[in-house]
Amino acid sequence: MLLPAAALAQSPTHVRFSIDAGLDTFRISPYVYGSNAQGDDPAANIAARRAGGNRWTGYNWENNASHAGTDFNNQSDNYMTYTLADSLENKPGIVPRLFHQESISTSSYSLITLPAAGYVAKDKSGVVSPEQTAPSVRWAEVKPAKGSPFLLAPDTGDNIVYADEEVNALVNMFGKSNVGGVRGYAIDNEPALWPTTHPRIHPAKTRVQEVIDKGVALARAVKGVDAGAEMFGPVAYGYAEFLNCQDAPDWSAYSSYGNFLGAYLAKMKEAEAAYNMRLLDVLDLHWYPEARGKGNDSSLVRIVFDKNGADPGVQRARMQAPRSLWDSTFREDSWIGQYFSPVALIPAVRASIARYYPGTKLAFTEYNYGGDSDISGGIAVADVLGIFGKYGVYMSNYWGTVGDYISTAYRIYRNYDGHFSAFGDINARAVSSDNQNSSVHASASSSDRSKFHIVAINKSMTDPIIGSFSVRSDRKFTSGRAFAFDGSGMDIREIPAVTGMTSDAGVTNFTYTIAPLTVVHLVLESVAADVPEASSANEATLDGNYPNPATGFTTIGYSLPRQCHVRLRLLDALGREILATDGERAAGSHREALNTVTLPAGAYFYQLQVEGRVMTRGFSVVK
Repeated sequence: MLLPAAALAQSPTHVRFSIDAGLDTFRISPYVYGSNAQGDDPAANIAARRAGGNRWTGYNWENNASHAGTDFNNQSDNYMTYTLADSLENKPGIVPRLFHQESISTSSYSLITLPAAGYVAKDKSGVVSPEQTAPSVRWAEVKPAKGSPFLLAPDTGDNIVYADEEVNALVNMFGKSNVGGVRGYAIDNEPALWPTTHPRIHPAKTRVQEVIDKGVALARAVKGVDAGAEMFGPVAYGYAEFLNCQDAPDWSAYSSYGNFLGAYLAKMKEAEAAYNMRLLDVLDLHWYPEARGKGNDSSLVRIVFDKNGADPGVQRARMQAPRSLWDSTFREDSWIGQYFSPVALIPAVRASIARYYPGTKLAFTEYNYGGDSDISGGIAVADVLGIFGKYGVYMSNYWGTVGDYISTAYRIYRNYDGHFSAFGDINARAVSSDNQNSSVHASASSSDRSKFHIVAINKSMTDPIIGSFSVRSDRKFTSGRAFAFDGSGMDIREIPAVTGMTSDAGVTNFTYTIAPLTVVHLVLESVAADVPEASSANEATLDGNYPNPATGFTTIGYSLPRQCHVRLRLLDALGREILATDGERAAGSHREALNTVTLPAGAYFYQLQVEGRVMTRGFSVVK
């Protein structure tokens, strides 16, 4: 809560926040601010929407029947369309079609799940008995590829549903993925749990080879219709699946890869080579922390299932739990923490990607930390969103309604002032000296270099933090506004501004006090006249390119105070190097022409490395 100055003086914790705008610079994917479209959340400014979950494993696009599995009585019904007019209920593909129309209206990425477990609901007639387990008259077989001409009015009497025919129907309605169509398709949902969640569809224990084979076949079928669509897989439910596909019967044949994710990546890479096409674009994981905290009755409570989080021990565990995503010094109280610490999940998964299938993106298309109605839930999700941005996650989608404190956590990044002003899109290195009590995330904006963003979090339940901020940048910051939320309510309020800034040798320093259980978004501002502290005779400068946006050739300008060795890099939106030049350059102004004709439309960055400094600017390519 926001405490008065007298209270802040009682027992403060001193924390150093070290930030460098020239290090770890890459594009923060806007899709980390995503949801599973389970509520009306316009204020959260969601950028990605996923149509997924257990219902989609048994969804039949031809008649919109779906299957609940063990979520509700193993029932097949009209759940997906019960709010629609009767005239629409049986219209082929109406569910994904309406979903994508909503995504278009909010300028969001659509990720739509396609079935791969083997069968989908054929009818809407209620409970499916054990005797009616697939194959039976209650089910239609799912095949990835039709192998014959597609129909926009599919044949509902052949007992077969084709995944690529569904994709073709969506392409016919909206166009391909690069011109307004569906951007991504998920390869079903949580395959290791098929026998648990869908015993009438897939009663046998899932095998590793099965997941790989079905993923390859579905990806080939989708890419055959829309080559630019992104494929997400294996949509693994949690750590036991990450390890060995829930102790799959054939795991021993793949154990040399270390874990299931490594095996999956390696085999998808082999399939790419065999079929000469990228078959896995995004490694898709779910994350429901197993971390536990002590409740008021001394029982251990798993944080993700404790909605309100009123017990202090559970609140503390919830706010610490995001550290398992990255912190190799942290051990959570769970079976994962007991047997597999340090988890440091994202760096570990990225290492597997680099080893087995370089270039694969990473997504967490379901995650939840509990405490929706409690400040601890807001703090945990605010920290997680910052971590996902900081560690280059491509997409994340909150599972549950983005409401209460979860909405507040999203808004602190996406709509902190009520006018949809947002955290920047270029990551900057940000480090806290006290990871237990605090977190810090930082970014610049490619569209407004006069602003620099810092989200700092005080996780202490009792003590304020006196934060000593050090910001290294090629800009001199002169003022800063502050927006915050805390335990007193779910609104974001503007609080006292940053004062007392000093700048020396490219570093801006200031002190700011953060009350207990508070998330603050600092927006540092500089004036245009301050930009070239770097334009002095002693430092190199990097100019904006012209023209921007670029349609063909664009020119990059920079100046050197003396002869230097320089490296000029072109990066894509995720910070991956496209090309680079380096060599000795004389003192003075330089112009480099860049041909963008062969580059796809989108956002790019160019980066100048000289004398230990790194300067980055963004631009866009349009067609």
